[in-house]
Amino acid sequence: MDTTQLLKGVLDLAVLAVVRDEDGYGYDIVRRLRDAGIGDVGDASVYGTLRRLYSGGALSSYVVPSDGGPHRKYYAITAQGKHMLDEQIATWSHFAVAMSGLLAPHVPPSVAAPPAPAAAAAPPGSAAAAGAAAPALFHPPAEPTGILSEGAQR
Repeated sequence: MDTTQLLKGVLDLAVLAVVRDEDGYGYDIVRRLRDAGIGDVGDASVYGTLRRLYSGGALSSYVVPSDGGPHRKYYAITAQGKHMLDEQIATWSHFAVAMSGLLAPHVPPSVAAPPAPAAAAAPPGSAAAAGAAAPALFHPPAEPTGILSEGAQR
């Protein structure tokens, strides 16, 4: 499957999620996206997204001098960006649950879920160890987060 179109639809969400906990400069954000498993992301796409989010007020920026090269422009999420992120997380969560429900019966066991850590493995002979329960593709948060926007609630 070509993930290009999927990535275009979620790049704003991915970039905001990356800078939510730690500010970053352009290439650092690209690297963090790739480290998170979004290997197909292009540098130009991320830089364009950063400029658009900055222009839209979701990100602020500041320059940090560098001893070993050019100054770096760092991006930080704003209150507006946090609100946008919360709304997009809610939308994505609902979408992922719906897609997981559609796809779960057709997912090969080899890709359905990563192997369980040894400490969390089911006891031998149990129903879970025998594979009686279908693995979930999406795990919603255990506690409600309160981030649902009015339009995303069902």
